[in-house]
Amino acid sequence: MEIYKFAQEVISDAGAFIRQRMTEDFNIDSKLNPNDLVTDVDKETERFLFEKIEERYPDHRILGEEGQGADIEDTDGVLWIIDPIDGTLNFVHQLENFAVSIGIYIDGKPYAGLILDVMKDDLYHAAYEQGAYKNDRPLHDIEASSLKSSLISTNANWLVRDGINTPFIQIVKDARSVRSLGSAALEFVNVARGTSSAALFYRLHPWDFAGGVILLNEVGGITTTLLGDGLRLLNTNSIIAANKTIHAEIIEYFKADEAFIRNHKKFHKL
Repeated sequence: MEIYKFAQEVISDAGAFIRQRMTEDFNIDSKLNPNDLVTDVDKETERFLFEKIEERYPDHRILGEEGQGADIEDTDGVLWIIDPIDGTLNFVHQLENFAVSIGIYIDGKPYAGLILDVMKDDLYHAAYEQGAYKNDRPLHDIEASSLKSSLISTNANWLVRDGINTPFIQIVKDARSVRSLGSAALEFVNVARGTSSAALFYRLHPWDFAGGVILLNEVGGITTTLLGDGLRLLNTNSIIAANKTIHAEIIEYFKADEAFIRNHKKFHKL
């Protein structure tokens, strides 16, 4: 478990680096659109993690949101999938509710998932088939629940997106209530903690879900595409992350909507 222990150390160090860096000025830029922000701190944190991992394990490969490993096309060997700041909009506007996320896979199989809530300095982590933890305390298996009695989470943007919004809207109507935190990694954490029963995501990148999937699976949760298929680790995926009972209930909304299925396949090139 040497790699796992090192991952806990390096993600905690990255959190300390971010908190220190926040005391200084930093630049904000946009990527594909004005709402897709990136800061100096995102880039510097990814470089910080890359250098630490490469120094310790020079034969490991690293795929990061800000450009590291952009040429990686397979999952051979030990692969670190990193989001240096998941929830950059929250980082910029709120200075909280953002995370560092790391998923480690060996020959495509899950090894460890780690998510650090940076400002709370709470580390959620799990090694495959070894249970999940918040810092040093084990997380219990999540409980089953029905949609009508559950708090769920999803991004409000998808409720107004033509062509895909119908099942999202109906699920929200039928749930007890809905929340949106603005960080996919922390949404996975909330489902793993049992404070939310399900999280629905549209078009997540590998660094958005690689750590959270391992964490959630270790407490009895299930993660699939919106149509129930397995996730493709190096591709964009739309995801249901939930306890098994509500997962089975939610997935039927998407399977029953032919227009959604057509658009889903178009966006994901299935």
